[in-house]
Amino acid sequence: MEGDYIIRATAANHQLRIFAVTSKNLVERAREIHGTSPVATAALGRLLTAGSMMGSMMKGENDILTLQIHCGGPIGGMTVTSDSKANVKGYVKQPVVILPPNAQGKLDVSGAIGPGFLNVIRDIGMKEPYNGQTHLVSGEIAEDLTYYYVTSEQVPSSVGLGVLLDKDNHVKQAGGFIIQVMPFAEDAVIDTVEASVKQVHSVTDLLEQGMLPEDIIKHLMGSLDVDILERTPTAYYCNCSKERVSGAIASIGREDLQDMIDDGETIEVNCHFCGTHYYFTTEELQQFLK
Repeated sequence: MEGDYIIRATAANHQLRIFAVTSKNLVERAREIHGTSPVATAALGRLLTAGSMMGSMMKGENDILTLQIHCGGPIGGMTVTSDSKANVKGYVKQPVVILPPNAQGKLDVSGAIGPGFLNVIRDIGMKEPYNGQTHLVSGEIAEDLTYYYVTSEQVPSSVGLGVLLDKDNHVKQAGGFIIQVMPFAEDAVIDTVEASVKQVHSVTDLLEQGMLPEDIIKHLMGSLDVDILERTPTAYYCNCSKERVSGAIASIGREDLQDMIDDGETIEVNCHFCGTHYYFTTEELQQFLK
């Protein structure tokens, strides 16, 4: 099975920067872990796909990107984090939301998300992480990120994201692209790309035609020259461990810890991102008090 990967490219003599990804395996992995319903698989899959590309844009080895959607729809919200190696993980608050299809007969991601906000947090090792927030313009995620780039980062961009499920509701295709316009781009180049992007009905249609990320980039760029720069593998990966979870428990405060110890029960802590169960005995909890 071919692994998921991201292609980074430029076009029109560096006037455009383009990322494209195939993310079928990582989205299917998220579906398996979280037992998501079809609309939740599509919503989380789109955000994971965006997170993989946006993570790969970061420079520092320890940089972390977090995408959070706080929303009023039945899905309740989503969180995705990615590192600069494009290791990505995420979860959705209500993974088994069931909704009827939208007017186009598609999974109603916008209806599941509803009104809300998108937070983009970049932790690049400074004192304070960079935090950009915008309201959701459609709840379809790709348009919301397009709007975020223009308003929060002043980078005119076009984002496309898609998740297609088979009849068993497993992930059949998933992928996406981000096109960014550099400040010195000529109007003619921008017009060419805008016209080309308008022709793209959906990312999953291109993947269904057998296109790879490099093919999608060439397709999107039309007559413009494309320079493919690098290929980065991407995967669903959770870096939780008992040590990390211990750190979180140790920081909850003496009174709460004492209450847990007084209960005399082994406590169970589950990782939001991968569902791993960690158990702590009263003896281990007493060690944290010390």
